[in-house]
Amino acid sequence: MTVSSLRETLVATGVEILDVDGATELTLREIARRAGVSHGAPRRYFPTHNSLLAAIASHGLRDLTDRLDPILAGKQPARSRLISAAIEYVSFAQERPAMFELMFRHDLLEGAGSNLRESSLPLFAALQSLTDEANASDPTTSALNIWTGTHGIAVLATNRSLTLVCPDLDIAALVTSTVTNHLPHTR
Repeated sequence: MTVSSLRETLVATGVEILDVDGATELTLREIARRAGVSHGAPRRYFPTHNSLLAAIASHGLRDLTDRLDPILAGKQPARSRLISAAIEYVSFAQERPAMFELMFRHDLLEGAGSNLRESSLPLFAALQSLTDEANASDPTTSALNIWTGTHGIAVLATNRSLTLVCPDLDIAALVTSTVTNHLPHTR
């Protein structure tokens, strides 16, 4: 196995563990065991556990970007694309909760060898561009409000807190309301 393919195998194995078994099983030893290598092998490619976690989180950010890019680049009005992207963002979180949580642990992963901001900042720039296109008077503030509101919904939906307080909640309608509340009502 080549260096790059073993590195990719370790990351892919970590992604699979995270998606199937959750973060508690995401140890260097378990990743190595499931990848079929010695428990010391990951250290040759990832000097720390956090550097491997950062590579796994980068993979998740690419997956999220792959899901959002077609929506963001679509031909629909900006408002419609913002709503669709926000709904997709929450869907991603609900489908892959452990990955979603890891992707936004910049506090844990900062300086760990993968530049997560390289993946996440373009997503925010696209959001900001769409809020500008939707004629928001302050696109940066609108984008921040939409993102933080949508992210909050994603976290609360993922940990089932929303269904606790409102069992019949239509999450897509809540996301739509959150997005539209931060855009001008003229478009």
